[in-house]
Amino acid sequence: MDLRQLEIVKAVADAGSFTAAARQLHVSQSAVSRQVLLLEEELKEPLFVRLGRRVRLTPAGEALLQLSRRVLADVRDTTTAIVEHHRKLRGTIHLAGGMTVCLHVFPSLLKEYRRRHPHVEVKLTTGGTPQVLERIRSGTIDVALLTLPVEGADLMQVPVMREELLLVTHPSHPVARRRRVRAAELDRQPLVLFERGSSTRRVIDAMLTREQIAPTIVMETENVEILKALVAIGMGMAIIPYQAVAREVRAGQLWCARLDGVSMVRETGWVYMRAPRVPRLVQQMFDALERTLPRLKLAPPPRRRGR
Repeated sequence: MDLRQLEIVKAVADAGSFTAAARQLHVSQSAVSRQVLLLEEELKEPLFVRLGRRVRLTPAGEALLQLSRRVLADVRDTTTAIVEHHRKLRGTIHLAGGMTVCLHVFPSLLKEYRRRHPHVEVKLTTGGTPQVLERIRSGTIDVALLTLPVEGADLMQVPVMREELLLVTHPSHPVARRRRVRAAELDRQPLVLFERGSSTRRVIDAMLTREQIAPTIVMETENVEILKALVAIGMGMAIIPYQAVAREVRAGQLWCARLDGVSMVRETGWVYMRAPRVPRLVQQMFDALERTLPRLKLAPPPRRRGR
């Protein structure tokens, strides 16, 4: 049994006749019949039932057809992968993410991607998770970096980044200059938070419920820059990822602290349509993020001794 024979079995089964299969394969009908006969002799089983000019698969033929499809698909995919590996990457990739990711992850990620693949055009979209998922399903976005989990068995979700959520305050706030703050101190305090319903907000709400804390929520928005601006003018405290405030904390414009005894982590990952094979443009974006992650500021630096 060889690949050509498997290709002939598939062609006959798909076309429904030896004549049509021969025409499709650009060979004579006798050549097709000969190869099928050789297979039947090798397997000691008939593969087709002849019904005049038409044919129908036997159980043995059906089993061989399924094998043919798997083997030929593997050969095609492997050949394509090898060819693509040696070819300069070109084309367009449509990438999406939330506000925080677009501001604090994508600049470094896209710089790394373009360094390796200068001929690829990257089109970037930002938006809320529901809108991004709708565009992934419609095919207008290839892949997105979103807070997990998202809903949908038709979607692949690949976690790639865990970020600790920290309490952020104005430097003049009473809890500032402390590395850790008791969760109970948030009770009845003004907070500015991510919008209700977002994956990040669900992590925060779970903590508030678990610790039996009832803060005063004065503002909700999905825009992390607005949250930081509100904290900076003293509207309240916020709970946001460190990488979103690393620059302001280093400059002394904001202060961040961990909540004592409380773990708040949000998981971010790649989201794309489930398919047998990931396009090379997308796979190379995965690889670029893996190289970029060590350079991202996902947690505060260790505290120096004596401070």
